[in-house]
Amino acid sequence: MVFHPTRAGCALALLATFVPPLQAAAAVHTILIDGMRFIPQTVEVKRGDTVVWRNKDPLPHTAVAETVKGGPASPVIAAGASWRYKATKAGTYPYLCTLHRTMTATLVVK
Repeated sequence: MVFHPTRAGCALALLATFVPPLQAAAAVHTILIDGMRFIPQTVEVKRGDTVVWRNKDPLPHTAVAETVKGGPASPVIAAGASWRYKATKAGTYPYLCTLHRTMTATLVVK
């Protein structure tokens, strides 16, 4: 068999028109609620990623972006439970626990 660079290039070009580019898989990021704080304080994610808040405290908490629409708005997350949020809209979302307003953090969606 003889290698023809022109034919190989044409075959690759033809293949590229029918095969969609690979998309990066969405990531899952975990934020711990422990010791009456969100850990880490700032999380940066990409659109399409999932953020999980895992409550390790003995008290219930929430994670709610009050001032910016499109951010997280959890129900009460019971002790030992978790809540998932899919980040779909780019922006910076300062959020807090509505039950313990001194608990604050920031979610950045790129």
